[in-house]
Amino acid sequence: MPTLLILGAGSDMAVAIARKFASEKYDIQLAGRNTAALIPQQQDLQVRFGVKATTHMFDAANFASHAAFYAGLPVPPDITICVFGYLGDQEKAQQNWQEAATIINSNYTGAVSILNIVAESYEARKQGTIVGISSVAGERGRQSNYIYGSAKAGFTAYLSGLRNRLFRSGVHVMSVQPGFVNTRMTQHLTLPPLLTAQPEAVATAVFKAVNRKKNVLYVKWHWRYIMLIIKLIPEGIFKKLSL
Repeated sequence: MPTLLILGAGSDMAVAIARKFASEKYDIQLAGRNTAALIPQQQDLQVRFGVKATTHMFDAANFASHAAFYAGLPVPPDITICVFGYLGDQEKAQQNWQEAATIINSNYTGAVSILNIVAESYEARKQGTIVGISSVAGERGRQSNYIYGSAKAGFTAYLSGLRNRLFRSGVHVMSVQPGFVNTRMTQHLTLPPLLTAQPEAVATAVFKAVNRKKNVLYVKWHWRYIMLIIKLIPEGIFKKLSL
């Protein structure tokens, strides 16, 4: 069976992605900070889908541990999906560096640290797929979430460069722009139904896009055109908007 590694396996999106790939007979490696909380998910995957599921301690912010974490996996994964992230509090981050650093490390630095290691492994093997869950928030800075957005912008650019680098080695890199997703991370927000995806829809879209080797996936197609319009607004006008 092929193997999928999920980095940040405790989130709603990660749970849905794990179930989708397990239903297609992938063994699943669940990686997260709280391995005890992952055990029910591990058991469910094994019983429900008859696949092998394992749990692994992974802390995105503990950069020094990443090499040992990846080397300690029971088998090298065929696909690695980086799901972890942290929306954070924009107003708090403007005044509190620790909050800002947590947002940046959770959405950019930690992802680059572990995916550099995965990329080296895949490049040596000349096969593998890396999927990064980024955000449309990274396509233009807005006053309401520019620290989170800037971290996601960096992650999107990183994935683009990684895709360019690894293409000749037979390694595929896909960027995912989910838009709004109905999860615990967004439960305090009022989200527009038409533009909001369910975690299960994200999982299905990711699975199909991996098989088709898509480079960039907008889970809700509307977002591609919404963000195109937003990016075309002249800066002189854009800076006056409350977004």
